[in-house]
Amino acid sequence: MTHSSDDTGLLLFAHGARDPQWARPFQAVADRCRAVRGDDRVALAFLQFMTPDLVAGGKALVAEGCTAVEVVPLFLGAGGHVRKDIPVLMARLQADHPQVRFTLRQAIGEADAVVAAMAEVALAGNAVQVPVR
Repeated sequence: MTHSSDDTGLLLFAHGARDPQWARPFQAVADRCRAVRGDDRVALAFLQFMTPDLVAGGKALVAEGCTAVEVVPLFLGAGGHVRKDIPVLMARLQADHPQVRFTLRQAIGEADAVVAAMAEVALAGNAVQVPVR
């Protein structure tokens, strides 16, 4: 995707959790994407427990004037949610907004750069240690 002032939105899609603190890293990803793009055509949506959901997130980007939306699953792998749930939601988005092109990208955890970054952090000798409760 180009980072220009075109009409393409970026819809980041995470699992969701009951604990609102869980979403902090995903909010940080969305904030960084907005800063790099220099616009607000970035939305963060969730599969469950949190709002907005994928359909509402896509609708918000369409309301911002997006004529294309790239959906990026913020999942470590392409498990059942990515293979089964997301295509159903994408079909609903497409049906609700036939004038918009919705594209599903690979799960973020399958990108070589993400795998390399996780390995680097796992191997780092100065990694932050969290006390077990």
